[in-house]
Amino acid sequence: MLDVIDLSPDQCEQLLRAGVAGRVALSSPDGPHIVPVNFSVVGDAIIIRTSPYSVLGTYGRDTVLAFEVDQFDHDRWRGWSVVARGRADVVTDPMDLDRIRATWEPRPWAAGSRNLYLRLRWTSLSGRQVGADWDPLATLPVRRAV
Repeated sequence: MLDVIDLSPDQCEQLLRAGVAGRVALSSPDGPHIVPVNFSVVGDAIIIRTSPYSVLGTYGRDTVLAFEVDQFDHDRWRGWSVVARGRADVVTDPMDLDRIRATWEPRPWAAGSRNLYLRLRWTSLSGRQVGADWDPLATLPVRRAV
């Protein structure tokens, strides 16, 4: 069995900022949902573009969400996961939208109009890695650098 190591808040933030795709967990009247998304990090917040009528756009506004980004290397039996938790709000201020677009605008892969910007300001950031003696950030196959 491999060791499970808690990541420092700084390591968690570095991995979160380097990520490209993750998952949002939320509750709805039908029960829990996990929605895969691509995202950006601007300032102290995760930014997601979605449709106003999607599950995320309908039930993710002004509610506490969990967001996870991770990476696994099945051949070497190692990996890491970072979870951010916080309340999401809709970005409507034109100056905030301009800042997001200028810094790192999320570009959804899914077809259709994705004109609702959700901002998740994390209040909790935690992470773990499986396996010692390796650097998760250095081994990312894809890394977003801003």
